[in-house]
Amino acid sequence: MKAMILAAGRGERLRPLTDTLPKPLVSVAGKPLIVYHLEKLAEIGVKDVVINHAWLGHKLPEMLGDGHQWGLNIQYSEEGDALETAGGIKRALPLLGTAPFLVINGDIYLDNLPNDLHRAYEHIVQGHGEAFLWLVDNPEHHPQGDFAIDTAARLSLKENEKLTFSGVGIYHPQFFQAVPEGKQALGPLLREAITNQQVMGAYLDTYWCDVGTITRLEQLEARLQA
Repeated sequence: MKAMILAAGRGERLRPLTDTLPKPLVSVAGKPLIVYHLEKLAEIGVKDVVINHAWLGHKLPEMLGDGHQWGLNIQYSEEGDALETAGGIKRALPLLGTAPFLVINGDIYLDNLPNDLHRAYEHIVQGHGEAFLWLVDNPEHHPQGDFAIDTAARLSLKENEKLTFSGVGIYHPQFFQAVPEGKQALGPLLREAITNQQVMGAYLDTYWCDVGTITRLEQLEARLQA
């Protein structure tokens, strides 16, 4: 299974740190955020990783290289102007191949990748859905949530049961087949596919942090150094 790490965002709320670094290279407890992902991917046997980049993107290959130090093969998908999530994945499809692939937001931290990741991958391989997403408890900054887990591990848009999308998901390439080249957000595609019962999901039972602000970065730093 190949993996893609989304690393093209500008990181406005993490300024001034992101004035000189792409957001996933911001350090937490002495290590860039994205390196935590690379280490965890290597641990579960992933070999091929694609990283997209835009803002100060040249710094990612400069710092991470080809991934050999983690036993990985890293390729980069350059965007120039950031294409948003779906647009960035669409651009990277030639590097990701024809099999389902894992996508992880570069600006989150997880203690552990999902335990059921390989089982979820098989669900998508077998055609049970076009995507599989992991959801977490709604954080203070996002109390309304995104999606609900319905029967048979299908996601729904039930208002009173919504959890928050963790930024970790497995997608079949055909999910992005009709996406035009250029800027494209992921949210509308997911909501349409959920309405059509094409998205599976599960609860992610691990510590998760959306490192989107200086305050949350400091909270994560304190936790990792405790």
